Amino acid sequence: MQKNKLTGDRFAFFFFVASTLCLVFTYGVLVGRYHIFPFQVYASAAEGYKKLIAITVKQELPWYYIRVEGKDGKAIHRPGDAYEGLNLITKIGSDKTIVAEILDMDGQKLHEWQIDWFKIWPDAKHLPKGWVPQERPGTHIHGRVLMENGDLVFNFERLGLVRINPHGEVVWRLPYLTHHSVHRDDKGNLWVSGKKCHTKPDARFSNRKTPIYEDTFLEVTPDGRIANEWSVADLLIENDLNGLLFTGSVDNWSTLIVASYGDVLHLNDVEPFPDTMEEDFFRKGDVLVSLRNINTVFVFNRYTRKIKLLCMGWFVRQHDPDFIDGNRFSVFDNNLIASKEYGHQSRIVIVSAREKKLDVYFEGNPTVPFYTAIMGKHQWLPNGNLLITESQEGRAFEINPRGEMVWEYVNYVDNGIVGLVDEVERLPLIYNRLFTTTN
Repeated sequence: MQKNKLTGDRFAFFFFVASTLCLVFTYGVLVGRYHIFPFQVYASAAEGYKKLIAITVKQELPWYYIRVEGKDGKAIHRPGDAYEGLNLITKIGSDKTIVAEILDMDGQKLHEWQIDWFKIWPDAKHLPKGWVPQERPGTHIHGRVLMENGDLVFNFERLGLVRINPHGEVVWRLPYLTHHSVHRDDKGNLWVSGKKCHTKPDARFSNRKTPIYEDTFLEVTPDGRIANEWSVADLLIENDLNGLLFTGSVDNWSTLIVASYGDVLHLNDVEPFPDTMEEDFFRKGDVLVSLRNINTVFVFNRYTRKIKLLCMGWFVRQHDPDFIDGNRFSVFDNNLIASKEYGHQSRIVIVSAREKKLDVYFEGNPTVPFYTAIMGKHQWLPNGNLLITESQEGRAFEINPRGEMVWEYVNYVDNGIVGLVDEVERLPLIYNRLFTTTN
C-alpha cells in the first residue's frame, strides 16, 4: 500500500512539473506572438543585453558603423571623366554624430551642418510611445533637399521633417512621421514619405495588431505646410489591389513575418513626373511609388487616382525609383538574395513601361563591387554618368557609361571603420559661391 502511495505521489509530482512547463511554454509563445505582459520587460532586457555585449565585445559596432579591409582611404577623382560639381553628403560621422556637409570633388570641406536631434526637437510630443530617441545619434537623416538659398530640408528618419538655414538655425519643423525620401518638384513643393499611427483597429488592416502604422505620403510647401496627403492603402483598395495589403514579408535580419507587426508595405520613395519632361506613357500628374517589403513599384495619376503601371517581383528590396523620360524609370535594386560567386551585388535597373521590360544598367562586379542590403540612392548626371550611394558600406562612387569608376568617396570615421552614408548628391558649381560666402 505504501509503495503504491509513493508511486502515485511521484506521478502527481511529475505531472505537476510537466504541466507547469507546458503552461510556461504556452504563455511564452503567447507573449511573443501577442506582445502581452511581460513582453515589454523582456524586450527592454534583451536590448540592454545587446548593448552590454557590444560594450564587452569591442569588435561589435553599432549598425551604422562597419569594419572594412583592403581600403587605403585614397579618393578617386578623374578630372575630365567625372562630372564636376560639389557633393552634398549626409552621414553618420565620428562619435555618433549626424553630419551634413558639402565637399568639392577632391574631398575638401566647404560647409558643414552638425545636426543634433536633441537640440532641434527637444519637445517631440508628436511621436508614438517608445519612439523618442534616448541616446546619440538618436536617429539619422534619410531623405533631404538643398534649397536654392542654402537651406537644408531633411527627414529625421521616422521622426519628422525639418528645414534649417546654412547656420543650422531651425526655419520650421513638421511634426509628422516622415522618413526615407524627400523630392522637390518643379513647382518647388516637397514630396515626402510618411506614416500615421492608429491606436485603434482599422478595417483596412484587419491582419495587423495595434498600434497600426499606415503608409502615407505628403506634398509639402516650401514653408512647411501640408498641401496634400495620400494613403497608400486607400490607393490600393480603390484600384482593386487589396491583396497587397495582406502580403507577408520576411524582415531583413530575421525570419519573423512582419505582417503581424504592421510593416507589410514599407513605403520608401515617392516622386512626381517632372513638368519639364516630355510626356509619353508617363504624363503630368503621374507619381512613382516604391513599396520595399512587397518588392513593388507602381505609378498612379494624382488626379484620377488610377494605378497605370504595377511592377511586382522585378526587384528585391528596392529603393529610389527615378523617372528617366516619358517611358522609362530606373530603380536602385538592392538585390538582397541574388549572390554571385564573388558575393552579393546590388544593381541599377531600367524599366521600360510600354514594353514592360527590365534591363540591368549596372551591377556590382569584381572590378567595381557594389552592395548594400538596406537604403541606397542613385543620381543620373548631365554628362551621362551615374552617381551611386552604397549606404551601408559608407561609400559613394561615380561610373561612366562604360561602367568605369571615375570618382569615389568613403566615409572613414576611424582607422578601418566607416560610417553610414545616407546619400551623396552632385550639386552644380553655382553653389560654390553661395557656401564660400556663408563660411
